[in-house]
Amino acid sequence: MTKRSKSTTLVKKRKRNYDNKGLLFIAPWLLGFLALQLYPMLSSLYYSFTDYSMGTDINWVGIKNYIDIFTRDPYFFQSVKVTLIYVVVAVPLKLAFALFIAVILNQKLKGINFFRAAFYIPSILAGSISIAILWKALFIKDGFINNLLGNVGIDPISWYGTPGMALFTICILTMWQFGSSMILFLAGLQQIPYNLTEAAQIDGAGKVRIFFKVTLPMLTPTIFFNVIMQTINAFQEYTSAAIITHGGPVYGTYLYGLKLYEEAFSNWRMGYACALSWILFIVILLFTIIMFATSKKWVYYEDGGVFDV
Repeated sequence: MTKRSKSTTLVKKRKRNYDNKGLLFIAPWLLGFLALQLYPMLSSLYYSFTDYSMGTDINWVGIKNYIDIFTRDPYFFQSVKVTLIYVVVAVPLKLAFALFIAVILNQKLKGINFFRAAFYIPSILAGSISIAILWKALFIKDGFINNLLGNVGIDPISWYGTPGMALFTICILTMWQFGSSMILFLAGLQQIPYNLTEAAQIDGAGKVRIFFKVTLPMLTPTIFFNVIMQTINAFQEYTSAAIITHGGPVYGTYLYGLKLYEEAFSNWRMGYACALSWILFIVILLFTIIMFATSKKWVYYEDGGVFDV
């Protein structure tokens, strides 16, 4: 064997060793992904074509579950309608409020780090049952919110008395848990080059014009990410509707996540619930594809796009 062949063989052996070590390091994640994500996902796809309930035999029914969902389920379209309203109202409110607070917290003020931490705390508790119970107590007829309104001469509001008001109450809870979006907006604001703002000021642009012509376009990548993540979370919302309103009144807060849960763990229709979950997956997938397809028209980066100040 020549010296060159020996060198080539040694290089290949070292490469195999590096590859094996790499696989060893990612093995825990890879096993977790296969056992806890990929296998359950593929299993749910299979079950969605079966008539399967806990403790019973699995019977293949083809697309019957999907046909029943769209033609025989009296509450499917109601849950879709309520969920879409919730997404359209809650997500913009949450992101607008998060951006507003992020702009304030981006100022150089004394003790600003304390306020940044304080405003983030609600997001740590996001989705917890205890917060949902507390929120329900705040908005009951003789709760803290109505007592506070009474002190300023406003009659008590029946927050859970009508479908629209009950859904709005849940949207307020979502908006209150804005911390994660705020942190991302704050990071995005701090990454905007100061020379852009300075140039706009020299050209005579005011604060409002600078915000809409410089700050907001430079922040669109962060807005893009937040819109996708918060919309996905909103489509899957379950806790607030289940704990605060139980889907009422008259199914006015019957979110898709609540319906999916009831089919799976109240009616024990696992195959039917799996079909519902795959419909939700397709809806979220289509939304994400549309967002990425349209992002070129409104998402701007520092190395591209023209800002007309």
